[in-house]
Amino acid sequence: MGAYLRTFALFVLLTGIFVIFGWAIGGFLGGDPLVSIGLFVAFAALMNTVAYFASDRIVLWSYRAKLVTEAESPGLYRIVRQVAQQSNIPMPKVAIVPTQTPNAFATGRNPQHAVVAVTEGILHLLSEDELRGVLAHEVSHVRNRDILVMSVAATIAGAISIMARVFWWNSLFGGSRDRNGNGAAMILAVVGLILAPIAAVLVQLAISRSREYKADYTGATTIGQPLALASALEKLEVANRRRPLTFGNPASQSLFIVNPFQGGAYVRMFRTHPPVEERIARLRALAQGVNRY
Repeated sequence: MGAYLRTFALFVLLTGIFVIFGWAIGGFLGGDPLVSIGLFVAFAALMNTVAYFASDRIVLWSYRAKLVTEAESPGLYRIVRQVAQQSNIPMPKVAIVPTQTPNAFATGRNPQHAVVAVTEGILHLLSEDELRGVLAHEVSHVRNRDILVMSVAATIAGAISIMARVFWWNSLFGGSRDRNGNGAAMILAVVGLILAPIAAVLVQLAISRSREYKADYTGATTIGQPLALASALEKLEVANRRRPLTFGNPASQSLFIVNPFQGGAYVRMFRTHPPVEERIARLRALAQGVNRY
């Protein structure tokens, strides 16, 4: 319940940023603020709807993932099937990414159209129990409909970014005139132009981190092995720092169980995952009967 409440609060904050900024921009441009808000939401929703329905194919293609049959990978299929049955969802498709960087991700708009993908490297690095913990985490994303949650968050954040761009170009070409000469509205609009997109991204990332904690908890409790997932996260974090992924799109790093790309301080500030150390600490506490989620 705590995870759901945190996610709901973040959505309220993200929506509040959007409404306030949209109201200021709409008034500054001399139009009806409600109409401008509706137009921006509609455009952002259209873009994200297309991405939502095509996301599994796009992601699999960008990471060269190949769908495999049970005959090709019986051991992997067996674990995925066990975890899916324990999670009470349909058996997802299974794919393997041809890289020795050990990682895993899930994609698909709902449990009926889900794909669980692992890299070749993770199959060599982890024990069976650790791999089961990782797959339980990914199946939990499918079960909790995190793709849908993040699509909604991306729609609102995307609409805010579109607002900022429209306001910027309108200002450059002299179309943004405050009819009443309201200096306060202009200041609010300019400040919003700079800060609102940044704030929207930060809130969107906070929602992503909250969903990672939720998937850790759901996955660990589903299979009853929080220490196996903790051990897997520890190994994966070290291995991905040593051998980061060299292809794919860093914008999709939130899909993976740990960040597969190399990054400096800027990337860490805008990270899509909670610190691995904190995730491990929470899982170890859960194994001892202490729920820190």
